[in-house]
Amino acid sequence: MKLLIRLDLQFFAGEKTEKATPKKRQDARKKGQVLKSQDVTAAIVLLLLFLFLYFTGPMMVKGLFGFLHQAFERNILIETVNEETVMQMYTDSLKEMALIILPFMAIAVVAGVAANFLQFGFLFTTETMKLDLKKMDPIKGIKKIVSVRAIVNLIKSILKISFIGTVTVVIVWMNLEEVLSLSFQSPWDTLTTVAKLTGLMGIAASLTLVVIALIDYIYEKYEFEKQLKMSKQDIKDEYKNAEGDPKIKSKIKQRQREMAMRRMMQEIPNADVVITNPTHYAIALKYDDQNMEAPKVVAKGTDYVAQKIKLIAKENDVVMVENRPLARAMYDQVEIGQQVPEEFFKAIAEILAYVYRIKRKI
Repeated sequence: MKLLIRLDLQFFAGEKTEKATPKKRQDARKKGQVLKSQDVTAAIVLLLLFLFLYFTGPMMVKGLFGFLHQAFERNILIETVNEETVMQMYTDSLKEMALIILPFMAIAVVAGVAANFLQFGFLFTTETMKLDLKKMDPIKGIKKIVSVRAIVNLIKSILKISFIGTVTVVIVWMNLEEVLSLSFQSPWDTLTTVAKLTGLMGIAASLTLVVIALIDYIYEKYEFEKQLKMSKQDIKDEYKNAEGDPKIKSKIKQRQREMAMRRMMQEIPNADVVITNPTHYAIALKYDDQNMEAPKVVAKGTDYVAQKIKLIAKENDVVMVENRPLARAMYDQVEIGQQVPEEFFKAIAEILAYVYRIKRKI
């Protein structure tokens, strides 16, 4: 029965039920393990790109057609085509394409960086670029395929297709008259109508993706917190690694106390006087008028330690003086190795004078 209870305790101790500590989160971040939803990034990028195209598309088209019109007008005659005019056309084409494509690419880059920054802040790490042979394990690959996460991703894909398809159909249905009249319009009007409808469908689909991305972000946060969870044993091990094993620290402190106690006891035979309570407190003082400005406490203790101090003092013929209030006050206010405060000078001077008189008689 005891064995079963012990096994149960070990099982629960190893179960990951505790929230991740700040150190665990920091270590995971250094490895590139952060809370991130790819859908959030994709939704924000697509939304900003379609908005940019919807509002600046007409100006971009006019600029493109103006460039083409000017190019053909200037180089329409075959005899004017030479090395210089070809290079000029090539340079002008690059500049015009740059004016059209670069803003588009800049919006995509800024949107992608901003979306990631909003999710996990600034992070640069090379850990994710390192070769990890575990990722090539076919068994783990199969497990990923049949895992709960794979099912969730499948559901998300179905939702995306369903919602985006529904939104697209709604946009077309709302503009059905314009769609049906395309065959009667001029090529330019047809192109304009198609471009407008494409922009509207893109913006609507992007907004739909934003909603799905928010749901995905909540799920990713749940999975991230679940992945970072620690067992009670993990927390204990982390504490041991960070602060040291409590048992070892306790032994070290105990050894330090024992060494300090031995050094203190070795100073008692050199003391001039031991002031006692008489049973509960003992304070050993030493005074050298040539090297000290005031008497110094070389040992102090209560109860058992006090009795030990008095025993060593008696064995080494150190004078003991009983003074209850002085012993108690000095024990509370003066540490070992410190000089006696000025408020005790008068009482200590009387005691030392008494001690010196006794020693002269001896």
